[in-house]
Amino acid sequence: MKIAFTNCTVLDGTKDMSPIENAVVVIEGSKILSVNANNHIPSDVSVINLGGRFLMPGLINLHVHLPSSGKPKATNDNPDVIQKAMKSSVVRNILKRMCYKYAKMELLSGVTTIRTVGGLGNIDSIIRNEINSGEKIGPRMLVSNTAISVPGGHMADVLAYSAKSKDDAVRYVNKIAVDQPDLIKLMITGGVLDASVKGEPGVLRMPADYVNAACNEAHKLGYKVAAHVESPEGIQVALAGGVDTIEHGAVLNEKTISLFKERKADLVCTISPTIPMVFIDPDISKLSEFVRYNGKVVFEGIVSAAKTALENNIPVGLGNDSGCPYVTHHDMWREVAYFNQFVGASKEFALHTATQKNAEILGIEKETGSIQVGKCADFLISERNPLEDLSALKKPYMVVTRGQVLKLPKVKSLKAIEEELDKILLGEYDKN
Repeated sequence: MKIAFTNCTVLDGTKDMSPIENAVVVIEGSKILSVNANNHIPSDVSVINLGGRFLMPGLINLHVHLPSSGKPKATNDNPDVIQKAMKSSVVRNILKRMCYKYAKMELLSGVTTIRTVGGLGNIDSIIRNEINSGEKIGPRMLVSNTAISVPGGHMADVLAYSAKSKDDAVRYVNKIAVDQPDLIKLMITGGVLDASVKGEPGVLRMPADYVNAACNEAHKLGYKVAAHVESPEGIQVALAGGVDTIEHGAVLNEKTISLFKERKADLVCTISPTIPMVFIDPDISKLSEFVRYNGKVVFEGIVSAAKTALENNIPVGLGNDSGCPYVTHHDMWREVAYFNQFVGASKEFALHTATQKNAEILGIEKETGSIQVGKCADFLISERNPLEDLSALKKPYMVVTRGQVLKLPKVKSLKAIEEELDKILLGEYDKN
């Protein structure tokens, strides 16, 4: 069946996008057949009149953890509890339903593609397969399943295996590959919540030879490698070892800028999880001064890395690290807004980054990421123009995923989180 979306303004997601007013977008099945600016409606179509609303590519979230909700209270990350739970088929099924619920929440919020970077066992790939087969409705998913860390490393034995040697790292790459993921994820440095030293939240945890061995094996099997990195040292080790994307980031120097270019690597900017640590009143966030101090170090490093990368023509993508405290699965739009607010990207470039550029980083730009003939019908339709106010992305009027229309999608938000985070975008925080 052909569907014509009429009476809309198209924002096509390209770098130099300019609004296409009075547009008609015709799709057939999952593909875009035409994009016209003259509001001419073919005779053999079903019409959806958008009433002057704005049609753009669905957002792409490059950094998602499905097993947690984003509620301020951290989920149970006790390795023993997690390992015991995953051995129970009943509990695994409950966890799978929970992860699917959050994947669908991403979709209903206007995110038509997600990339998971650390999950529970092979649950993410199972959900991906069910969505791809049409058994379930959800976003396009590119998954890493369980990541690889080291004993005492970031998310070790929770969302990541603990490699005790470089041979172990290779073995885990092959173990993960059994379920045919889309990428391999390494946890190379520590993070804010597992830091033991004030001012050093991104301590190098994974030895360089582990990184090199894991990357070589992953590349031999045809997989790209993403890496959790929150320090300059970690970035250098990661890129020298062959990592394809740096997740989060830190201050870049001449050496790491050169390595990015030499490796043709990309940076994935994730400002969202640092926001509560830096800007929310500690009486509300209940975060210690230690965590807040380290959070500020990471926030400044991520923002600095994104700015430096853009200045040096290093590709930068966006992901919101959904699942972290205060980062829900319906808030990818905030990461787009933070990119504008803190990195200084224009609203047009921020939207382009969250759509076409993210698709390019994933290698699926011929399939999705922009409103162009032949591409997949993945749309976010908003009431207002996001190029005037990015908060227009917050509550989509309609979402279209691979040609399937979801009218008036509803997501149950967490009011307390929303109120605090809205203050950040309004500039209502202590800038000191």
